[in-house]
Amino acid sequence: MAGTIHNRDQFLTQIAERLGRPRSSAPVERPVWKFRPQDEVLKGASKDELLEVLKEQCKKIHTSIHVTDSKNLSDTLNDVVEAYGGGPVVTWKDARFTKWGLETLFEKEWPARDYDVYKWDHSKGEENIAKAEAANVGITISEVTLAESGTVVLFSDEDKGRTVSFLPATYIALVPKSTLVPRMTQAAQKMREIYKETGHVASCINFITGPSNSADIELNLVVGVHGPVKATYIVIDDL
Repeated sequence: MAGTIHNRDQFLTQIAERLGRPRSSAPVERPVWKFRPQDEVLKGASKDELLEVLKEQCKKIHTSIHVTDSKNLSDTLNDVVEAYGGGPVVTWKDARFTKWGLETLFEKEWPARDYDVYKWDHSKGEENIAKAEAANVGITISEVTLAESGTVVLFSDEDKGRTVSFLPATYIALVPKSTLVPRMTQAAQKMREIYKETGHVASCINFITGPSNSADIELNLVVGVHGPVKATYIVIDDL
């Protein structure tokens, strides 16, 4: 539901007066910069080249990475969850799971092995958070993936709770290869394109770079202080 802005003109006029200048109401012209070094890093790199950059970066951020296709995704995901010790599993409610053939794994195979599989349901309120907190594995999908930093970008909405990625003990990001971009510059451009196409912006956008890492105390690296202890990216060749 769209909100209503009250007293905007009065508020802005008062700020301008305090700054000792008249209020400007004309649109601001976007500057054209002579140098844009941020566009040159990995410029022209193919998806395959970006994938190699991502693989190397994952070594630095203590993140495992697997590359598969939709045909073998179910087996790959199952192997990773098994290696993490199985369920409980918490994930989003997303139509792409069905597209990738994961529903049998979620609804039959894992429950048959007594793995509790919970899909985020906005109508259940606090129960979602309790389930995420008790989960061993959280599974989400990256909408944009920064090769340079090894960062996945998550768009939250009513069926894609943000706690799925940081409350479970371990974390798995499903990464469509088509989402790979060089770095933050292109990620921002991509998100702008998505907004122009859909007219919608996520209520919360999370940038996640591997498992939880903190070196605030005496520069000693500690993993898992404020999030998952282990993380895995599963790249899906969707091109």
